Amino acid sequence: MEKDFTTTSPDETIAKGKEFVTSLETGDIVCLQGDLGAGKTHFVKGMAEGLGIDSNDVSSPTFTLINEYGGDKLLYHFDCYRMESPREALEIGAEEYFYGDGVTVIEWPERIESLIPPEAIWISIDAPDKNTRKFVIRKREL
Repeated sequence: MEKDFTTTSPDETIAKGKEFVTSLETGDIVCLQGDLGAGKTHFVKGMAEGLGIDSNDVSSPTFTLINEYGGDKLLYHFDCYRMESPREALEIGAEEYFYGDGVTVIEWPERIESLIPPEAIWISIDAPDKNTRKFVIRKREL
């Protein structure tokens, strides 16, 4: 399965995140790949809004590694940018979140790829210019 779309503003990226999350269920894992400034956190803000969470509460958990937000469903927001190895993710209990009572979204998932279940949804974000963001959503075959 592969789907793509393009946004041309942060507000549009947030709106797409809000729309996307409506297709998710508890236990789903979303992996966001993209360079710094690609729009990963704006997309997560939209996901949060779609789950009844105030998007102003959402920030990239670069230093805390994980933020947990409560809304209509729980949202677990990982940022693995500073992780040196998958072992660090295990030490903070990542696998418990993966199989927890919420939706998990992971920024910089390639740093812990060996831990991510095969059914995870992967979204790559490319920023061809200052305003444009191209998203490609794919799910690996089980």
